[in-house]
Amino acid sequence: MSPLSTLRTRFASLRNARPLSPITLILMTIAFVLYVDNTTFWSIGKGVFDGHTVSFAGYSLAVFFLTLAAFSFFGFPWLVKPFLIFILVLSAVTSYYMDSLGVIIDRDMIQNVMVTTLTESKHLITLGFASHVFFYGILPALVVTSVKIKPQGMIRTIAVPVITFAVSLALAAGLLMADLKSYASILRERKDFMGSYQPGMPLVSAIRYAKMMSRSANVPIAAIGEDATKGASYRSGSKPVLTIVVAGETARSQNFSLNGYGVETNPKLAKLPVVSFDQVSSCGTATAVSLPCMFSEFDRDGYSYEKGISQENVLDVISHAGLNVEWWDNNTGDKGIAGRLEARSFTQTNNKEFCAAGECMDGIFMQALKEYADTITQDTVLVLHQIGSHGPTYYLRYPKEFERFTPACRTAEFKNCSAAEITNSYDNTIAYTDEILAQTIAMLQSQDQLATALLYVSDHGESLGEGGLYLHGSPYFMAPEYQTKVPMILWMSEAFKDKFAIDQSCLVAKKAAILSHDNLFHSLLGMLDIQTNERAPSLDIFASCKATQMVARK
Repeated sequence: MSPLSTLRTRFASLRNARPLSPITLILMTIAFVLYVDNTTFWSIGKGVFDGHTVSFAGYSLAVFFLTLAAFSFFGFPWLVKPFLIFILVLSAVTSYYMDSLGVIIDRDMIQNVMVTTLTESKHLITLGFASHVFFYGILPALVVTSVKIKPQGMIRTIAVPVITFAVSLALAAGLLMADLKSYASILRERKDFMGSYQPGMPLVSAIRYAKMMSRSANVPIAAIGEDATKGASYRSGSKPVLTIVVAGETARSQNFSLNGYGVETNPKLAKLPVVSFDQVSSCGTATAVSLPCMFSEFDRDGYSYEKGISQENVLDVISHAGLNVEWWDNNTGDKGIAGRLEARSFTQTNNKEFCAAGECMDGIFMQALKEYADTITQDTVLVLHQIGSHGPTYYLRYPKEFERFTPACRTAEFKNCSAAEITNSYDNTIAYTDEILAQTIAMLQSQDQLATALLYVSDHGESLGEGGLYLHGSPYFMAPEYQTKVPMILWMSEAFKDKFAIDQSCLVAKKAAILSHDNLFHSLLGMLDIQTNERAPSLDIFASCKATQMVARK
């Protein structure tokens, strides 16, 4: 008998099997999901409760009954099957990413998923993912559809879910109260434990995301920095200013040879008079959080999505001062940053050299940059939002002939690659970023009619398998430094340094200073001599490195 015929026979037998009540079907589904889709949850729990088997058993039962209490609201004949099918497929999807990549589906991850593009997301839909979802999600869902639901009277239909909720909640409370001190400590200190629970964490996170979006709907945008003006620096010299701010993607500081990495990933920048700040922390671990946060005036602790969209950012303040500000994007959009600015997308460019499958490498910027710089007649800030080192398809972020470190992983299925191959592929993306930044600086150096500068800073880092984690997006409280430590690189022409009286040796002395995305808002204003009450000198890394300030201190 063929496998297909066997499946048909099994499903036919299910149709003839004894009918089940909705609550019974819920109980069976919860047990299945707990056993099949929670490998990481059980693994973490084993370590948390090491040597305390009874406590672990009590806690596990409490989780089971809490889940049953929540699911009992759907224990009605007309609701139970659609709901359980959804739960089975959801748990299969989230458990794959949790177990294989170490990804926790919190609110920020939900937000990241909601703003991603189809082109970006398709890289995560691999053969391994599809087979996992089929066997652990779709097939069990088909079983649920085949089960007959036991007919019940109206009173029983209503009463059973209510009673189930009350009893389950009471049992869960009793189990937790039996060792409340220990359980409370675990929940407080090991947030990664419950963060790995499927489907609890994704469902709670989705609710939190929906509440956040509901609260922030139709929020008016408050203007800031309307007092901004150009400082005295602009009254000297006739050269217009061109400052390029490069917002990198998924570049971690640890893999930059400028910052001490043992592999030569920055051969071009190493030959240029750049300042590489090597102790910079990101605002978040995913683009949807970090990118708007780094351009906002809020620090990491004070930032929230609601606050971020409720007011203008540093680019708006610079625009208020009279500079021309533009945003060029080769990624998944500006995340609301450039809504009031001139913007240009490079993602749909039909360029055979740099673009394929709906995505472009960052080399796509170069020709347009040269043409743009040649036409500048006024003070300008241009932001380039790179695709940089975005995974898991690192091999698509650089030309094949640029593959310096081999063997390199050339698939999104990390399980099919060694740790060295994954790292090599990622290092190639960093080396290509080095090439793009060096080319951009060379172009700026050639613009004798302009005072030019480049500031590069990545949005967040990346995990390459350390501690079983891959990619990024881990909750900040548990994220390793690989995801939160980012490169920040500065280059300035002599004309730019002279115009703004910037002492580069002073900045070099700060290369090991503890900095973060919190400094970007204020440092851009200080770097460009934008006078406004919004600038906090204590967060401006240029404040003490202006020649006028140094003379004043003497």
